[in-house]
Amino acid sequence: MALKEAGGSLPVPNVQQLASSSNDVPIRYIRPELELERVSSDDEYVQVPVIDMSKLDDGDDDDDVELAKLHSACRDWGFFQVINHGVANTMMMKMNADIQEFFNQSLHEKMECAQLPNTIEGYGQAFVVSEEQKLDWGDMLFIIARPLDGRNMNIWPKVPSSFRATLDQYSTELEKLTSSLLSSMARNLGLEPGKLLSLFKEGMQGMRMNYYPPCKQATKVIGLAPHSDATGLTLLAQVNEVQGLQIKRDGKWIPIDPIPGAFIVNVGDIIEIMSNGEYKSIEHRAVVNPEKERLSIATFHSPNFSATIGPLSNLLTKDKKGQAPNYKSISHEDYLKLGAKIKLDGKGKGLIHQMKIQPEALNGEK
Repeated sequence: MALKEAGGSLPVPNVQQLASSSNDVPIRYIRPELELERVSSDDEYVQVPVIDMSKLDDGDDDDDVELAKLHSACRDWGFFQVINHGVANTMMMKMNADIQEFFNQSLHEKMECAQLPNTIEGYGQAFVVSEEQKLDWGDMLFIIARPLDGRNMNIWPKVPSSFRATLDQYSTELEKLTSSLLSSMARNLGLEPGKLLSLFKEGMQGMRMNYYPPCKQATKVIGLAPHSDATGLTLLAQVNEVQGLQIKRDGKWIPIDPIPGAFIVNVGDIIEIMSNGEYKSIEHRAVVNPEKERLSIATFHSPNFSATIGPLSNLLTKDKKGQAPNYKSISHEDYLKLGAKIKLDGKGKGLIHQMKIQPEALNGEK
């Protein structure tokens, strides 16, 4: 079972076209529960940690300081931004421009890249599994960029003509950045620097390009329902300057203010599981602007398909007493099957809850 088969979706209306043709919002998009959600006010605003990648592995005292900041960010926040990350600004701007041009096309032209049945790849939606399910106010183009032999070029856009070459280069640069982050995270966890890298070598890299149209009833719809990422590590780039990402912390939603040229990084469920809970994946969502469109690109990184998804044995035995596993260990294939059963429906960290070992199970109780 490949990941591309783990996110099939029922066909739903194109939101970009829906938003451009009418101010009325169909009932399937209206979410009354949003009125009850608490959002952090301006006077409560707290910025997520910022990690300077140029200070990691530089061989001086800055290395230890920045590593400690990274460790705290992964453990206490699950979200952070990275600056001086080595991905050229011209590269990011070109990727952004190509994504914008793709979504500017007519629906007929975009449908040249439409999802096929039972796959997550292509232009459309993901995780719509019933006719009654509430829908997100947004469209997406999802592409598996790595491993290279996993690419389905039939759904890679041909317009703009530079899209494929740009995405290929962007994919390479983000793989390098992810490898650097994984190496530093391994050091912070007390592992050999190459431990996480070996698990993610030839792993899956998926890119979700998001288009959130404006909505006059923005407070009643959601661009992307609350969830944590089932993958390992996610790097998010803003395509335009419209803010929309929020993370859940202390029972409130906190808006993320993106630093221009930075990547917003978040810990996924797999890293939480592999670290035995020392690092945490965090619920997040995308909200909609009443006047402006928002575009973003999230790049997900997962281990290779031969990797076992479970707490790393090195962490369970790093002290003399040993440490009990807090999560199950299952094959990557079984993990994907489990994830495919849990739809993206606003119930937060459902996959993590399925993977957790309950205390009574550790005690042999039923």
